[in-house]
Amino acid sequence: MILAKKINMNMDWRFLLGEEKRAWYKGFNDLHWRAVQLPHDWSIEAPFSKEHSSGTGYLPGGTGWYRKSFQLQEGISEKKVNLTFEGAYQNAQVWINSYYLGRRPYGYSTFSFDVSDFVQAGHNVISVRIDRPSTSDSRWFTGTGIYRDVFLTVQNKVRLVPESIFFYTKSSNEQKGLVAVEAIIENVTAFKKELTIEYILYDEHNNIQSERSRPLSSGANSSEKVEIEIEVDSPKRWHPDTPNLYRLITRVLDQEELMDEQTTNVGIRSFRFDPENGFYINEESTLLKGVCVHHDAGTLGAAVPKEVWRRRLGKFKDLGANAIRMSHNPPTPNLLDLCDEMGFFVIDEIFDEWEGPKNKWSTGHNVYPPKHDGYFEHFPEWGERDVKDWVVRDRNHPSIISWSIGNEIDYPNDPYCHPSFKEMTGNNDKDKPVEERRYDPNKPNAERLVSISKKLVAFVKEMDTTRPVTAALAYPELSNVTGLSDTLDIVGYNYKEHLYEQDHTENNNKVIYGSENGHNVENWLEVINRPYISGQFLWTGIDFLGEAHGWPIRGSMIGLLDLAGNEKPRFYLRKSLWSKELFGKLTVGKVDSNEENFMWDFDANDKVIIRGYTNGKKVECFLNGRSLGIKENLKIGEVPEWETTFQKGELKLVVSDLNEATYEDVLCTPNHEDYQIKAISDKTQLLANGEDISHIEVSLTDQQGNKVINDFERIDVSAEGAIEILGIENGNLSDLTPYSESYRNFHKGHLLIYIRSKKEKGEAFIHIGSTNARNTKVSYTMV
Repeated sequence: MILAKKINMNMDWRFLLGEEKRAWYKGFNDLHWRAVQLPHDWSIEAPFSKEHSSGTGYLPGGTGWYRKSFQLQEGISEKKVNLTFEGAYQNAQVWINSYYLGRRPYGYSTFSFDVSDFVQAGHNVISVRIDRPSTSDSRWFTGTGIYRDVFLTVQNKVRLVPESIFFYTKSSNEQKGLVAVEAIIENVTAFKKELTIEYILYDEHNNIQSERSRPLSSGANSSEKVEIEIEVDSPKRWHPDTPNLYRLITRVLDQEELMDEQTTNVGIRSFRFDPENGFYINEESTLLKGVCVHHDAGTLGAAVPKEVWRRRLGKFKDLGANAIRMSHNPPTPNLLDLCDEMGFFVIDEIFDEWEGPKNKWSTGHNVYPPKHDGYFEHFPEWGERDVKDWVVRDRNHPSIISWSIGNEIDYPNDPYCHPSFKEMTGNNDKDKPVEERRYDPNKPNAERLVSISKKLVAFVKEMDTTRPVTAALAYPELSNVTGLSDTLDIVGYNYKEHLYEQDHTENNNKVIYGSENGHNVENWLEVINRPYISGQFLWTGIDFLGEAHGWPIRGSMIGLLDLAGNEKPRFYLRKSLWSKELFGKLTVGKVDSNEENFMWDFDANDKVIIRGYTNGKKVECFLNGRSLGIKENLKIGEVPEWETTFQKGELKLVVSDLNEATYEDVLCTPNHEDYQIKAISDKTQLLANGEDISHIEVSLTDQQGNKVINDFERIDVSAEGAIEILGIENGNLSDLTPYSESYRNFHKGHLLIYIRSKKEKGEAFIHIGSTNARNTKVSYTMV
């Protein structure tokens, strides 16, 4: 008996950019097509061009085909076989062995096909057509292609239906946890079966914490939902500080024969939102210190491996963040896995628009006229299915605390308006023409959003009643009038801190939180001074491609981190508010400039401002051993400053807290006569599986390791051995060097190189060369 298995289908695809009418045909000769590996985003490989939309980063879409040949073993005709795509942007059409399976318009949905009737022992071929006719289909970079994982699931005909397992906490405290598990058992044989369903719960040390079983009489060609409760003594509850996970093994046995087995990573926790006192996890009052993220990673486009997200989330942990809002679409599943593992609350979001098309800025931000392509044209037909599939896919993640059914759906006059307001201005309406702000009875009425929201909330709760439903509102002034807010369990306010007190006073039974917020300290004070506000989510955690203000800027620079994952000064301002660990960080800029850099390197007699970001209570700055002054009794968010004249040497910041712990940060003037390239890899060994990822952080320094800021210094990168370069990122959103090139200039002294293993074992090298600095290489062992 062959047990269920999940087969990774990412390797060995063929790709053609363009149309090929016969590519659906199994016998089509694709040997002249390009060999690619999934996940794959073809947009990011192209040159930037003004002919494409600024909203999606000046990169193309188009039509493309993917094909994969693969082998299946004898006996496959007696199995249930499912083919799953975790994301394909957009309008994916799928064939297998020349049989058409169907389509999925929404590029962020995970979708599956039952291919049991179409696969065969021996040779099989999958064909996929992707069609993205317009690059003005979004307000941010989408990517184009099969940009997430693909897998094949092979099961017996008595099986657990994929994604039917649902584990949730009914109650928990330190002494006892009560959880429930649902699963659908399918018997597609011609015989009645006397089955046994087993549930075994393991802790992180592989110790059994609880086990239950129950019999099931299953009729021929039938399916049945099985529900059971499990008690857990002294549960190790999930919390961002202690993200404890369990492993649930679900089994189906026919007599003594094991027919199917699935493993689900789960967590036990309780949480609630209180309209007066905010958010609680395991009955502990907790502020949501959140960031919003888009799904791209610069040079990698939308095809972002798990290890890249792990590095980014590690930076957020250092920041003191404990929450992520997925903006504004379902994320890749491995990002949710990491939030479970590393300890982040998640607001999982699905849509940026419903049936009304939003303005898409194609020639620069808020530059009229906009374009109106987008998901709205598919929403009436596909909205319900997309919502239900999304919730079912993600509902086992303990990190998720709310389902968000929309972002700024109520944005004023975009396109919805209402006679209650003769004129409305949104948070992003600079340079918006006056006529676009005014009430227009010929536009859709905002009351329509209420009925749509009620349906979407019902769809969510049909799949999961354990979490509240939310939306991020752009104009609660109107949504509170129409009743849209009342359809939601908790209400997100985007950039509306000034309404917190008024709206809470008028309706103190409604939970309010900041779903999208600016970086100002004042916005955080609105949270900590108002216990009924559960927290905030900064826009954004990381720079992202698209939503560009105009050529040559090709993305948004609003992040705490740049696209290479380097911390900006505002990162350390936020860390001073959120981090519990004592720290200090120096930045310096010219008196007549708004720019801050992590360097001590200016011209003689330049007037400079020194800033010291810290969560300490006392701070002192020294220049070549001479004190520039002490700052004490710092207020929340206060950034100490010193003004002086530049002189070469050492700048040092010393901070201390009330317990007299100290922390130092030092900047030294570099020697410009002898550069070197400093390359640090996060790994020395890679798995020879074709999918292991490494990051190489490259900086330009002098021989003593002091950073040199030289944005004109270029490096060239090449690979030797069973290793490949996925991309080079410098974080400079005005750099128009195509991401497909093997060279790039430094930006603020930094570069990041993404590396991926191949399938061969042995030694491999990444060579890094430069004109003005000594060349270097990074060595790997492929195991």
